[in-house]
Amino acid sequence: MADINTVWQGELPKIGIRPTIDGRLGGVRESLEEQTQALAQRVKTLLTENVRYPNGDPVQCVVANPCIGGIAEATATEELFRRENVGVSLTVTPCWCYGSETMDMDPLRPKAVWGFNGTERPGAVYLAAVLAGHSQKGLPTFGIYGRDVQDAGDSVIPDDVQHKLLSFARCGLAVALMRGKAYLSMGGTSMGIAGSVVDQGFWEKWLGMRVEAIDMSEFVGRMQKEQYDPQEYERALAWVKENCPEGKDYNAEDQVRSREQLDSEWSDSVKMALIARDLMVGNPRLAEMGLGEQAMGHQAIASGFQGQRQWTDHFPNGDFLEAILNTSFDWNGKRAPYIVATENDALNGATMLFGHLLTNTAQIFADLRTYWSPDAVAGACDGYRLDGHAKDGLLHLINSGPATLDGTGQQEENGQPTMKPFWEITDDEVQKCLQATTWHPSITEYFPGGGMSTRYRTRGGMPSTMTRINLIAGLGPALQIAEGYTVDLPDDVHDVLDQRTNPTWPTTWFAPTITGRGAFTSTYEVMNHWGANHCVLTAGHVGHLFITLASQLRIPVYMHNVAEDRIFRPSTWNAFGTENREAADFRACETFGPLYGRR
Repeated sequence: MADINTVWQGELPKIGIRPTIDGRLGGVRESLEEQTQALAQRVKTLLTENVRYPNGDPVQCVVANPCIGGIAEATATEELFRRENVGVSLTVTPCWCYGSETMDMDPLRPKAVWGFNGTERPGAVYLAAVLAGHSQKGLPTFGIYGRDVQDAGDSVIPDDVQHKLLSFARCGLAVALMRGKAYLSMGGTSMGIAGSVVDQGFWEKWLGMRVEAIDMSEFVGRMQKEQYDPQEYERALAWVKENCPEGKDYNAEDQVRSREQLDSEWSDSVKMALIARDLMVGNPRLAEMGLGEQAMGHQAIASGFQGQRQWTDHFPNGDFLEAILNTSFDWNGKRAPYIVATENDALNGATMLFGHLLTNTAQIFADLRTYWSPDAVAGACDGYRLDGHAKDGLLHLINSGPATLDGTGQQEENGQPTMKPFWEITDDEVQKCLQATTWHPSITEYFPGGGMSTRYRTRGGMPSTMTRINLIAGLGPALQIAEGYTVDLPDDVHDVLDQRTNPTWPTTWFAPTITGRGAFTSTYEVMNHWGANHCVLTAGHVGHLFITLASQLRIPVYMHNVAEDRIFRPSTWNAFGTENREAADFRACETFGPLYGRR
């Protein structure tokens, strides 16, 4: 399913499955070979049927054969994994094994162990022993142990075990997919926003990525020299004219731009989208045009566009560029979204990247603009009272840069609005997303260079997760998570509230789930505790996946409303405290340091 213009081609990291076994020959090992390999094959089937790469292909798994009974076979398995580009390790066993002789010792590879809960053989004893060994050696590892005892020949993977296997695999694969790739900083700092002061140490030490940077004059040069595919440009422009309807011009009369000027802005906006994509991932068509260097791209799986003000004072803004690249379809059809952060907010870009790799879906970039209390809404809207998910108030997510068109909520799963992986989106849903979006001449006083801004309203009832990574001096990165729901408002109420800010921008009304504890004592406190002006919204209640991924990267989570029984971290985290899990997470991350840190 891979697209021609994507970094998700070729040799992608695989998941390695390590069937370990009691190495004592003479009856013990022989009696366990078939059972142990069968366990590994069942795990492989589970993963290949439920986990996919961002390009839509099923994840590839490598199963060690023969089973690992000692150091010689562990070494052979490690050599196999290196040849096969294994980026995630999952050890499975139904029995006792020699822990320190069979364990995975790679310090960078996310790893987990499933000890089959059966009484015939002590798989759970091995699990406890090898997890203790990993802890002692400073190799945080996830322990998977089923709640209920199973018979030795039981071929069923229990639901609780499946949940942990899949959570670990998805998060571990995200870690492996990021390693060695790049964040492309297109421009520099936007209007003094700290998140767009790109911290290369964060990307290198915690994510295993590099930062590539280009000056925005690269866009000017490529536009002037026509260093983009001219045939694709014509096709894209025709598609835009057919599928991107213009809406009302909200500029004051003396700020309205001419039809000729708007047409020129549309043309430049399409060129900018092509150029930004080519800068990120390359384009073989450019090589055919004699532009070999430009054809290679920067191997960027995420990027940011500076825009304001050094660009937007003179050229069309990046709204079309950002909206269409972050969307799961364009003039070439359905495809994986390219992750592009508005205003080059690299920290929001990293959070978007997390959400995309965990769910394979598009992500909404937004300002966390306003908290609307029930009383404030009633006062502004003739006594209208918020209810349902919004009864404690609303967060207005809206931004001067656009959000993905998937964020309209016109895609559905089980009758609920959502954002889906591109291979699940129907043609009808694509059209509904396009029809729910209008494009407006940008407000000239904000954007003297012009450009077209998106406007839509996210459908209510979408289970969602709001996230943000922040950098704190002396601490490093820390993650915030708030699960909740998007909300529908009556048209007249929406219009009153929405018109208080810029009406050319997309709006999502979000109500976090309130727990009555900490930062989630109220919706107001969620707003009051948020660490930056920007946030990311991911479809689904997937806060538990963000927590698991963060622990693999050693990023502490300092604010979340995820139920305790959904949280899955390395077993070593228990040693840092079992009463206050948040504090334990901070201590564990500090102790082990960033995954790729040079300590």
